[in-house]
Amino acid sequence: MRVTTKPLNEYPWLLRPFFWSQKKKYGEVLQPGLLWARVPKLFATVAMLYGALDRKSSPLSPVLRSLVTVRVSQINWCHFCVDINSATLATRSGSMDKVENLEQWKDSDLFDDKERAVLEYTEAVTYSDQQVTDELVVRLKEFFDDDGVVELTGLIAFQNLSSKFNSALDVAPQGFCKIPQAPSGDVG
Repeated sequence: MRVTTKPLNEYPWLLRPFFWSQKKKYGEVLQPGLLWARVPKLFATVAMLYGALDRKSSPLSPVLRSLVTVRVSQINWCHFCVDINSATLATRSGSMDKVENLEQWKDSDLFDDKERAVLEYTEAVTYSDQQVTDELVVRLKEFFDDDGVVELTGLIAFQNLSSKFNSALDVAPQGFCKIPQAPSGDVG
């Protein structure tokens, strides 16, 4: 990593229960949390935003949220995010099928019309050379009301923030998901 983390006992005591919870859930403390926590107010703000976006009452299903987070992570070359979010997607969808086919979602029959509209929107928001069109938003509104479109946009923006943060600081994967490697010569 390009910035070091501190020993757990050097973080403010108010943040330590969060790290203990991560260790219980994942078996270890997540490196991005330790980096964000170097600035406790920033950490708290990011954690609250993530909690609001990944809540049970979200208009976006857990699988849909995971599809978005993995796809944004792939686009932004965030190896840590692809690792942890792919593991979550596999758990939420019940298999590795969508994880393994997500980069080629346009050519796969695994994704339904709602997922395709969401993934197209995700790419339009994330890629700097693409635009969100009125026609795309009309298609999204076949599946979501205005609040749902706002929440989806917020999730995409949050994952762009998170994956760009982790990618810039070169946060390595922590081994949560064993993703098959592309054959040699392929560019992912």
